[in-house]
Amino acid sequence: MSGILYGVGVGPGDPELLTRKAARLICACDVLAIPHRDPEQCFAYRIARGAVPEICAKPKLCIDMPMTHDRAAREAAYETGANAIAQALDAGKTVVFITLGDPSVYSTFAYLAERVEKTGHPVEWVPGVPSFCAAAAGLKTPLCTDREELHLIPGSGHAGRALAYPGTKVFMKGELGPLLDAIEACGETAQAVENCSTENERVYRDRQDIPRDAGYYLVTIVKERDA
Repeated sequence: MSGILYGVGVGPGDPELLTRKAARLICACDVLAIPHRDPEQCFAYRIARGAVPEICAKPKLCIDMPMTHDRAAREAAYETGANAIAQALDAGKTVVFITLGDPSVYSTFAYLAERVEKTGHPVEWVPGVPSFCAAAAGLKTPLCTDREELHLIPGSGHAGRALAYPGTKVFMKGELGPLLDAIEACGETAQAVENCSTENERVYRDRQDIPRDAGYYLVTIVKERDA
């Protein structure tokens, strides 16, 4: 009998933002799949452990997900990870793959899920609180109201073009220097949150306050003027 793979979003950082469903599945699973070679170095694992301490004793499947622009290296990692998960599912195990935020938003789970489904195993997606929503809460500002549009943009490679979009623009991670340069060139204002919902959270309410050497977990929000 085949096991089931669950892609579980653990939220942006605060263990209290882990959903009750996520906690239940993490507690009940046979194997916890972790997107890192070392659980202690995995942010998603530390979040889950803060909410569900029992996972320390749970069998773990560590899947190395290299942060690289080398597409071939990424594809090889996805194949290796999916095969390892499929083997556990073949044995009838229930596997929970934990991922930051929500599994549908720039998550490696999407690539694993596609491959695992092709092996004939069932896959379920479990939503979590995405970082851009937590960032908006930290800023105490709405992302969009009335008919205002919301644009979610990865990195900053097309910042100049994206800043022309109407409504609110949310930039996820990426190279901060080019993004800040583009924002300044357009004369736009911006706010940002670094490490949102964690004890290391930093809130920047003005473009000029955003440090160019801010960490990887930064969400930058640009609101349309007079929107």
